[in-house]
Amino acid sequence: MELRTLRYFVAVAEELHFGRAAARLRMTQPPLSRAVKQLETELGCVLLLRSPTGVALTPAGVLLHEEACALLAQADRVRARVTATAGPVTLTVGTLADSAERFGTRLAAAYREHHPAARILVRESDLTDPTAGLRAGLVDVALTRAPFDDTGITTRTLRSERVGVVLRTDDPLAHRDSLRLTDLAERRWFRFPDGTDTVWQAYWTGSAGDGRRRDRPVVRTARECLQSVLWNGTVGLMPLGHDLPEGLTVVPLTDMPPSRFVIAWRADGTTPLIRSFVRIAETVHRGTDSTRMG
Repeated sequence: MELRTLRYFVAVAEELHFGRAAARLRMTQPPLSRAVKQLETELGCVLLLRSPTGVALTPAGVLLHEEACALLAQADRVRARVTATAGPVTLTVGTLADSAERFGTRLAAAYREHHPAARILVRESDLTDPTAGLRAGLVDVALTRAPFDDTGITTRTLRSERVGVVLRTDDPLAHRDSLRLTDLAERRWFRFPDGTDTVWQAYWTGSAGDGRRRDRPVVRTARECLQSVLWNGTVGLMPLGHDLPEGLTVVPLTDMPPSRFVIAWRADGTTPLIRSFVRIAETVHRGTDSTRMG
């Protein structure tokens, strides 16, 4: 029996309702139900009597609730004592553009719950550094987008998103259902400053089109990208599903690989705090995706 599963069971036992327990745990109901059923399978007995209005504890469920509460309280005391002995710890998180906002509130709450004594510093990077400070050693872990040069960096994909081209609404191509990169071969794209990661630049700035032209506007932030399209009629790429200013639209590209939203950390710098952050981020993100699909 894992402590996490016991926490799930205690929430259901105290709420006597899977929906309310899921809300309390900041997760969706299906994985909660599966976890409790798996616990019943492991113990070989029924813990909850389910009905359309909620659940009731069986005698075995009552006993497990008492024992689980005692175990969880002891685990919390052990964690608190170990944390106090280790002293204050700091984790610096790098973010790129809107990466933290995608599910940052839920991630922050979950991480504070698991590491209440940890001090979290957040450093936002512009688009010239897709590692969000990781390559330069300025952060411990990063929420960012791939692809970029990941030499010496470990990444874990949290979500893949289709990509589209951003156009002005008065552009002749703006009302198409979809486009291909070849449709944009003669268009003027923006570019990033010299020295920007070449893998990243090749993906986002239309290198297949006019990559040799040097008269393209230079941008450093997502807002500058959008304003470049609005004011100069350039084109750029962005993941689908993001809000756009008035006067701009996005058309899906059928021949672009998806943009991967990733969590990244240095391969030679993994610590227990980083591993915990990665695990919590993956758990929170699965819950966020399930909520979105529901």
